[in-house]
Amino acid sequence: MTATAPALGLSLLGGDPEHTALIADGTRIDYAELGERVRRRRRELGDVRRLVMIAAGNAVEPIVTYLAALEGGHPVLLVSGDADEAARAHRASLIARFDPDVVAYDGASGWTLDERRPGSRHAFHPDLAVLSSTSGSTGSPKLVRLSAENVRSNAASIAEYLGLTAADRAATTLPLQYCYGLSVVNSHLLTGASLVLTERSVADEEFWVRARAHAVTSFAGVPYTFELLEARGFDGGDLPSLRYLTQAGGRMAPDAVRRIAHLGQQRGFELFVMYGQTEATARMAYLPPDLAMTHAGAIGRPIPGGAFRIDAVDGAESGELVYEGPNVMMGYAHGPEDFALGRTVTELRTGDVARLRTDGLYEIVGRMNRFVKVFGLRLDLDRVERLLADEGIEVRAASADERLLLFVTSDRAAAGARERAAALTGVPARVIGAYAVTEFPRTSNGKRDYAALVRFAAVHDRTAAAATAAPPVPAAVTPETVRDLYASLLGKPDAGLDDTFAGLGGDSLSYVEVSLRLEDIVGTLPRDWPTRTPRELAARAAPAQPAVATAETDAAPAGEPAAAAVRPRPRRRAWTRLETPVVLRAAAIFLIVATHADLLALKGGAHLLLAVAGYNLARFQLAPVEGTARLRRLGSSAAQLAVPAVLWIGAVALITGQYAPTTVGLVNNLVPGDGRWNEQWQFWFLEAMLWSFAGAAALFAVRRIERLERRAPFGFALVAFVVALAARFAIAGPTAEYVERYSAPVVLWLVALGWLVSRADTAARRILVSVVAVTATFGFFGEPWREAVVAGGILALVWIRAIPLPRFAVPLVVTVAGASLFVYLTHWQVYPPFEESAPWLGTLLSFVVGVIAYRLYSQAAAGAVAGWARLRRATAPVSLRLRRA
Repeated sequence: MTATAPALGLSLLGGDPEHTALIADGTRIDYAELGERVRRRRRELGDVRRLVMIAAGNAVEPIVTYLAALEGGHPVLLVSGDADEAARAHRASLIARFDPDVVAYDGASGWTLDERRPGSRHAFHPDLAVLSSTSGSTGSPKLVRLSAENVRSNAASIAEYLGLTAADRAATTLPLQYCYGLSVVNSHLLTGASLVLTERSVADEEFWVRARAHAVTSFAGVPYTFELLEARGFDGGDLPSLRYLTQAGGRMAPDAVRRIAHLGQQRGFELFVMYGQTEATARMAYLPPDLAMTHAGAIGRPIPGGAFRIDAVDGAESGELVYEGPNVMMGYAHGPEDFALGRTVTELRTGDVARLRTDGLYEIVGRMNRFVKVFGLRLDLDRVERLLADEGIEVRAASADERLLLFVTSDRAAAGARERAAALTGVPARVIGAYAVTEFPRTSNGKRDYAALVRFAAVHDRTAAAATAAPPVPAAVTPETVRDLYASLLGKPDAGLDDTFAGLGGDSLSYVEVSLRLEDIVGTLPRDWPTRTPRELAARAAPAQPAVATAETDAAPAGEPAAAAVRPRPRRRAWTRLETPVVLRAAAIFLIVATHADLLALKGGAHLLLAVAGYNLARFQLAPVEGTARLRRLGSSAAQLAVPAVLWIGAVALITGQYAPTTVGLVNNLVPGDGRWNEQWQFWFLEAMLWSFAGAAALFAVRRIERLERRAPFGFALVAFVVALAARFAIAGPTAEYVERYSAPVVLWLVALGWLVSRADTAARRILVSVVAVTATFGFFGEPWREAVVAGGILALVWIRAIPLPRFAVPLVVTVAGASLFVYLTHWQVYPPFEESAPWLGTLLSFVVGVIAYRLYSQAAAGAVAGWARLRRATAPVSLRLRRA
């Protein structure tokens, strides 16, 4: 036990004993009860000062432990209590580096105080109260040392400019270990206000249910929080008790500030834009709400008790922003030996470049470490982002290896971003890298995660180089190898070791490229690989084989050991294996077009394609992912099918009058007819798929049904198939005739059968499904060859995981499979002129036109999505109502 100077404890409990302090899961805890819990926890922590690490969360026990440690004079280190890999690794690294005496966490048996020793091996300065990772970093090598006076003075200053009273009640929308989130707790408890403890996002409807029920008056957000709010049409009307919002954690676009401030003027709440850093305990500046509309973009004025100065060079208007005040940290702790240090800094050099405007407000114009040299030119990366934003290109800019790295959310925008950046900065395009990501990653605190983007660029470049280089020397496959492959090919910079292909949003086309690349490094993949994590897939990889030299080609140079020079030279295989669903999809669309064009007389392709679609529906849209992701994917897939279909059919209808409005709207099934085939039925396949998406969405919108499917996926799929098959027999009988064989209620059994095939995960189940497939198919058309095509394809889907193909044929098969929807849509207008004279030409042109249409639509859709996102951010109306998730 190390002797240490006594500390003056800090109590943050400033409320009346009977007044509510915390609300957790509907239970109210008043200040009297909270005080008693804190006293009991103080006794558990003991009288000897110890370093207490708290795995934090927005819950009662972490807050009680935090308050007890402060009152008892124990230095407290708050870390994320999340269960994900990054948070666990961060906690482990901090334990190894700073050696806490007590670790408090939510264990299997409840809240636990793990006393690693009875006293402490550390010496602490008497003023030391809190140790915090900077900016919520999960890899920070140092901690910020904060005194009790730092914590108290900053909480008091925040309470003063926010005008906090005991009547205020905040929802905990930010992590407790994040200095911004902690400042909300400190300031409210100090003034006797109350807190609604929740881990829910503002995008979650349950958050709003609880906020209304408990009359929340405020909540805090980083820029991403407000993006979520605007995306969901937030207007404040669903929370009448709302008094103010606070925003910090990074710069929010001035237009967004003005929109929220204007909305507040209409709805009666205020917006406080704030500026701070962990090194200043939390806050250093705020923009008064009455200036938000007219002075958006400024950080405002210093908080009560604080002061700024601009450290400019040679009389420049802007320079590094320097802050002084009682909330400036004591200094950093690089290791436990620094715990005993007193104050080592008296002012905070923020690292931000700022200027003092003529209106007396401060404005951040850049970041010291966001200035880089690329090709000999000094660039302000923030300014690069602003310049490109002015041209309608939303981008994130970073730098590595003297290259400018640009990140956008579509392949189409990447080329434009590189071209415009070169023109605007003078940097040659050859030293500018442009990358498409599915979304911009953020840290756990909602800030822009540039480090993840730089890592993504490195992985992407390595992957691209490996794809064009000679086969590499076999090496041990690690989980990181698989994770990096996912990150690169799916555009997911933040892909983790516990993510899956399905969980990352992979679909029936992207899995083709991913599976081919995975097989190159892992070997034969299991059928359920889309739901396996990188850890599981890496564990299946064969160990690297030692190289064996050949006498002629691999002899070692003179003077070198033979083993050092040996390198295997694997040849690129002429044949590869492509997953059966992709081959069947391409084969089915070929049979459809060739049969319609009279090149072949082998029907059944469309009905086989329904089963393949059901198989992919189950594997991807209905993959066992968390939350409402299934419903979102079903909606997205329905839109991806319906939008191009309605556009094309509608255009043809306008030009030729060929199709009725019900066909354009894909509701031909609802129109009474004479039972005979006509051209209005040409798109029956699309209608059947839309009904499938709608039916699946209706099922999984019911939580009990969704949970039942998760518990028994095969049994659930079997019941769904039986119900669909019963509907077929009830409507059409054993053999479907005329248009019955194309009506959605009669053919949905094929979609359900594909779903069932995907869930058949044992040999016994595959045998059962095979028998069911053959029995259900034969007799459906009354045409044995047609039934054989459908049944044979389904049996291949059941038993053959992948089909061998010449490697040169893979791009053709994949392209045809990817463009199958557009080939199906357009071929009705392409082949008829050649049907009698040159059916082969009609078939070929149908595929050429379909592939071109697919490429043009994909590019236009990507551009439209990016443009719409920019337009919404720039002109989003402020009066939209909150759409519930």
